Amino acid sequence: MVVRNRASRYHLMIDALNAARRTPAGASELMAWCEQQLLRHERYVVEHLQDMPEVRDWSLGDWAEQG
Repeated sequence: MVVRNRASRYHLMIDALNAARRTPAGASELMAWCEQQLLRHERYVVEHLQDMPEVRDWSLGDWAEQG
């Protein structure tokens, strides 16, 4: 669902790169990788009718829960 709403971490990274005042080193490669992951996700959803595990099971991790 987060991918369809354009709120996935891939979309957020693309938005951050597009909004950056200076283009960081490797930005174009990172953006291409994010776009590739979104295409991969789209194919996965068509085949499995659910988000791919990297999207479905992703969390910020322990540090985010420590407050």
